[in-house]
Amino acid sequence: MKAQALHGHLDALLLAVLDGEALHGYAIIEALKTRSGGSLDLPTGTVYPALRRLERAGHLSSDWSSVGGRQRRTYQLTGAGRRALAGERADWREFRATVQAFLGDEAPPTPA
Repeated sequence: MKAQALHGHLDALLLAVLDGEALHGYAIIEALKTRSGGSLDLPTGTVYPALRRLERAGHLSSDWSSVGGRQRRTYQLTGAGRRALAGERADWREFRATVQAFLGDEAPPTPA
């Protein structure tokens, strides 16, 4: 799946990946790829700017750590990030239900 197809959804996906655990950037990219069955193989040039944008918005915080002599920036949700994620999930449920009414397997209701 191309990064452009995710327009408007990448932030929500990143927040969801970080729900419940702090991860460094590469682990976030790998989690997106794994959880999507390989469909979301996003480049660092797409993911890292979004992480920085979410941090500036107050939805993420980050800390630097050293692992095996390498510096890693680890991201985690803030309270504002958890609230944003809850809002994204509610919006997604509403959007999914609306699109399902048109594209789902069931035939549309016939007028009386």
